[in-house]
Amino acid sequence: MGKKSFGFLILGVLLAGYIYEPLPDNVEEPWKIMLLNTFLKTSSYLAQFAEILGLNHFMKSMTFFSSFQCFPPTSDENITVKDTTFNDIPVRVYVPQRKTKSLRRGLFYIHGGGWSLGSNDYYTYDLLSRWTADRLDAVVISTNYRLAPKYHFPVQFEDVYTALKWFLDPQILESYGVDPGRIGVSGDSAGGNLAAAVAQRLLEDPDVKIKLKVQSLIYPALQNFDFNLPSYQENAHYPVLSKSLMVRFWSEYFTTDRSLKKAMLSNQHIPLESSHLFKFVNWSSLLPEKFKKGYIYKTPTHGSSELAKKYPGILDVKASPLLADDSKLRGLPLTYVITCQYDVLRDDGLMYVTRLQNSGVRVIHNHIEGAFHGTLSFLFTKVGYSAVNQYISWLHENL
Repeated sequence: MGKKSFGFLILGVLLAGYIYEPLPDNVEEPWKIMLLNTFLKTSSYLAQFAEILGLNHFMKSMTFFSSFQCFPPTSDENITVKDTTFNDIPVRVYVPQRKTKSLRRGLFYIHGGGWSLGSNDYYTYDLLSRWTADRLDAVVISTNYRLAPKYHFPVQFEDVYTALKWFLDPQILESYGVDPGRIGVSGDSAGGNLAAAVAQRLLEDPDVKIKLKVQSLIYPALQNFDFNLPSYQENAHYPVLSKSLMVRFWSEYFTTDRSLKKAMLSNQHIPLESSHLFKFVNWSSLLPEKFKKGYIYKTPTHGSSELAKKYPGILDVKASPLLADDSKLRGLPLTYVITCQYDVLRDDGLMYVTRLQNSGVRVIHNHIEGAFHGTLSFLFTKVGYSAVNQYISWLHENL
């Protein structure tokens, strides 16, 4: 073997070792997940390196690496697509071109990305909204919102709520031909968090007379109180969304002060005077037995009151919808929750399912075995494609 061939062999072995990621046996098409994870971890390493050198903030670098996904508003023979604003909030509107004599369904969609990344013009979000509008014969509003690290809580929440409230104005609904009795809100990950939060807020807003028919929450982030849930422990280092990255997202939602992330990672960020709120996120009583996996519940160590005073958002129900009292959950609409087996956010969704059911809310839970966080964006996998079809089918039957 020549030196050149031997060099290529060594390079190939190193590349294979970099790409390879041990995955559970029930994961379908593992190499597709490994290739996706290779891109994500490479982007993350480069972003971390740039941050260490003081060249750029981690989230800004990640946004740059993701910008190739942006897709312009492009209409086709089935759907008219247009970028506009709802009360100064950028939205992308999808309207079916087929003629209809009846009013259409309306779906308000909120993209994910840890309140720091993502956009409604990403190809996967554009495709999901396009498919949903076509198959449901629905008007789909896919909203943007201002992102961290430039903007922090509650800006993201307020942007989304402002756009949704604008859409729910009877005159706006009439202009789009939307049936006011058939409107839903949906979102994935951080978007699922915002969807749950705005759905709760609507119940308390006397200015909004129109009620949501459904909410659909796709692997939502619903609490920042306890980062030692079984799903956080079990899936801490799995592809796509690690525990450390999710904690970074949460901390960036509130501040660029890295001391908050450090306290969150050690589960020591909630002050003693707020300990009564832990009952709303106590996984030992809210998780089904099969998901406890032998883990033992430990009450988180109380943190400094100073952090909560500096960043009160960490105690705000608008940031952590799981903190809502049962009485505030009872009026919520029919709910669809998607969780994935290998996702740190799995137990957030599971606990919300339990709490909603205990409050008398009708809930349909779709737990996807062998799946990772972000599955509905992985349309190149069988599991991802199937999950999207299940999601749209549920909306077709219930919205």
